[in-house]
Amino acid sequence: MNSARLQRLLASPLCITALIFVALFAAASCLYDGFCSTRLAVNLVADNAFLAITAIGMTLVILAGGIDLSVGSAIGFASIFTATLIGAHGVAPWLAWTAAIAIGLLFGAGMGLLMQLFKLPAFLVTLAGMFFLRGAAFWLNTESVGIAHPWYDGLAAFELTLGPVGLPSTVLIAAAVMIAGYVLGHHTRFGRTLFAIGGSEQSATLMGLPVGAARVAVYALNGGCAALAGVVATLYTGSGNPSMGVGLELDAIAVVVIGGTLLRGGRGHVFGTVLGVLIFGTIQAAILFDGRLSSWWMRIVVGALLLVFVLLQRVRLPFASRA
Repeated sequence: MNSARLQRLLASPLCITALIFVALFAAASCLYDGFCSTRLAVNLVADNAFLAITAIGMTLVILAGGIDLSVGSAIGFASIFTATLIGAHGVAPWLAWTAAIAIGLLFGAGMGLLMQLFKLPAFLVTLAGMFFLRGAAFWLNTESVGIAHPWYDGLAAFELTLGPVGLPSTVLIAAAVMIAGYVLGHHTRFGRTLFAIGGSEQSATLMGLPVGAARVAVYALNGGCAALAGVVATLYTGSGNPSMGVGLELDAIAVVVIGGTLLRGGRGHVFGTVLGVLIFGTIQAAILFDGRLSSWWMRIVVGALLLVFVLLQRVRLPFASRA
């Protein structure tokens, strides 16, 4: 590898995100005893599994030049929908999960179809979807609903033991979604179509790419990911809550951008989003270990990092275009 290529690699957003994660984790490990441990590393994903799943779907949408503000409400709806079916009506968990994810897929596809047929902006369509799903969640139940089911309890407590490390079911589900998102986004024709649409929708259309079908499909996938995140949240908390996921759509967008994905679309990496989630979790864990700082410091640090990456994208884009 020549020096010029190495310099471009080190200056890439993905590499910068990785360096920030390593620096944050190393600093926290030096400051707090017990921070650097396999259990905490697993908890970084376990505590943010539903955010990671949501962010993977959001990455695909943003790569195509879109945005989705409804994912937080979709999480709340899926969680209370699942809890109501299992806890109040005795429906089998696998059937409740299937129904919740199917609704998420259909709702996401419906929003994508509205954007494609009527040329509506994604911001307004998904904003309407956000209000609709949050209202539907509170229409189902205004309070939290506990889930008591032997099979459900067993799955929530399940851990895959790999040597000294135990991986909870929520981590396994999140890891599966991350791998699937990486393969879909970077090693399939569908993923290349999303990059092309985000780079230039007009050029993608002239090349004969299925722009409309891809847009509907990516919003459907994102809706399914958000619904799955709501289901995983019920495993984590043991209940469903109509107010779950409030503001999480902004967290998802933040970790995607911190992960190096260009907000206007066309450039980015799913693995960068994974690093963004790990950065988010590291900041959260460091504040808990410190014990003296308010949880709002996490928002301050994430906001500062988000601003840095937006400025970085602004500075790098003209140079990358000329190259």
